[in-house]
Amino acid sequence: MKIRLLFFFACAIVMTRSFGQGTEPADGSRVISTAVPFVSISPDARAGGMGNVGAATSPDAYSIFWNPAKYAFIDKTFGVAVGYVPWLHALVGDIGLGSVAGFWKIGNKQAVAASIRYFSLGSVDFTDDNGNFIASVKPNEWAVDATYSRKFSPEFSGAVAGRFIYSNLVPLGTASNLSVRPGTSIAADVAIYYHHAMEVKGLAGAAIDFGLNISNIGQKMSYSSVKIGTDFIPTTLRLGPSFSMDIDDYNKVSFALDLSKLLVPTPPVYLKNKAGASDSISSGGTRIVQYGKDPDVSVVKGMIQSFYDAPYGFKEELQEIDLSFAAEYWYNKLFSVRAGYFYESKYKGDRQFFTLGAGLRYNVFGLDFSYLVPVKSNNPLQNTLQFTLHFNFDQTKKTQGEKETGGTN
Repeated sequence: MKIRLLFFFACAIVMTRSFGQGTEPADGSRVISTAVPFVSISPDARAGGMGNVGAATSPDAYSIFWNPAKYAFIDKTFGVAVGYVPWLHALVGDIGLGSVAGFWKIGNKQAVAASIRYFSLGSVDFTDDNGNFIASVKPNEWAVDATYSRKFSPEFSGAVAGRFIYSNLVPLGTASNLSVRPGTSIAADVAIYYHHAMEVKGLAGAAIDFGLNISNIGQKMSYSSVKIGTDFIPTTLRLGPSFSMDIDDYNKVSFALDLSKLLVPTPPVYLKNKAGASDSISSGGTRIVQYGKDPDVSVVKGMIQSFYDAPYGFKEELQEIDLSFAAEYWYNKLFSVRAGYFYESKYKGDRQFFTLGAGLRYNVFGLDFSYLVPVKSNNPLQNTLQFTLHFNFDQTKKTQGEKETGGTN
């Protein structure tokens, strides 16, 4: 019955998205923009090969990014992983995201983990208004994370995480406006994870899992010392189920589905003036909202408002939900192959791509890689190739009801 419910749940989401697509809004693109979008880039090759699925997949060192509550179910005592992804490689050759993540299991119920991500935007030449060369600089952004995860029962766990984000897009000394400065933000994650092992006739074992993570709940970011023009960071709700089955002692297959949504205000439609060339301005000096909600709100209100503020109603709200599907196969806990699909509405960014991946585990060493195949040609994400190295130590003894990770750690 639970397997059938999982199947119907996935089908219902697909059909809802299909019938929820409306006509293109009259004002064009409805993309939601935020500061520091690099914190939403998949840092690890395993999830990268599975269409960016990670809410309920088996735990590994990079669970801090997808769902830190999974660490409480990890079957290793200590582990470290290092990853790198060249970003927008089809356009620019020197932009990339590097990351390091590690965890420590404390007893059978607790775990702590930390990570750092560094995003390099390559080399940028600055010039003055007359085109005279000023300096060549390397803008960069980075984030440092730490999390604590704990089991509340043999099948349920929760986690909280903290994060410091630094964004240095205009290095000091290169901006004509002296008020420009690096942006910073402090954010938190809240996550839960449910794992239920079950017996299925004809299988060596099976499990249903569910994960939920609200990430990057944090203060708005400003790049000015005068505190103007603050931007939301990409607060994201991610949730989804997974189903895994041990066909026999050597073969294991898993399927997973993720739904994700930005919990930040949707851009409204502003009232145009009589000439129709610009937005109407109120007596207070602000633009007048015609459809939707005023996006100049607090972080908490913005999170709540994000579920009902789309100017074009329920259809547009559905378009703001991204879908990821994935499958993973392991042979003898040594070698794996993966495939996934990521879908984002064409009105909300139009990222649509397939992913392929593979993994290898031998003793304490592991290697993952992934490859991205865009649906449309000439996509700046095409030919994205990711690599991740894993080092895991001291496999702990599994207790009854704990998750079999299938060698993915």
